[in-house]
Amino acid sequence: MKKIVLFLVCGLLISNVLLAQSNLKIVYINSAVLLQSMPEREKADTVLSKYAKSFQDQIDMMMKEYQTKGQQYQQNEKTMTDAMKEVKMKEIQDLQNRIESTQQSAQEKVQQKKQDVYSPIIEKVNKAIKAVAEEKKYDYIFDMASGGTIVFGKEEYDITPIVKAKLGIK
Repeated sequence: MKKIVLFLVCGLLISNVLLAQSNLKIVYINSAVLLQSMPEREKADTVLSKYAKSFQDQIDMMMKEYQTKGQQYQQNEKTMTDAMKEVKMKEIQDLQNRIESTQQSAQEKVQQKKQDVYSPIIEKVNKAIKAVAEEKKYDYIFDMASGGTIVFGKEEYDITPIVKAKLGIK
């Protein structure tokens, strides 16, 4: 008798799990398309571009100085003493090292600025996605842009337009 009751309970649990899984609402979104549509993105790109340009201008000036020193060295090399050549070569190498260091630092700072500038936009998008998920009672939302590879998805399950509408984007 205990075995029959246990068997029935297990059967009920399994059928409940299968029934619950059959009612899952699974949709997908392309957050890259959504992000590109955000009006705030243009302003963020402009801010980021100006910030990066300030570093590029500095690096360009250093590169000009590097080229000038290199040309001067080549032109005057024959008339320089060995000690003078060594000093000039060290100057040129130091400048090259500073350029490389500045480039690396600029890349890191621009990347950090990008995170700072895009963070509020991404947060706004995520809030809209969550709001749509709660309103429509979706169980799972896959993002095609962030590696949630979907081999096939019916367009009717793409909620990108719904989230765009939630954000007031056409």
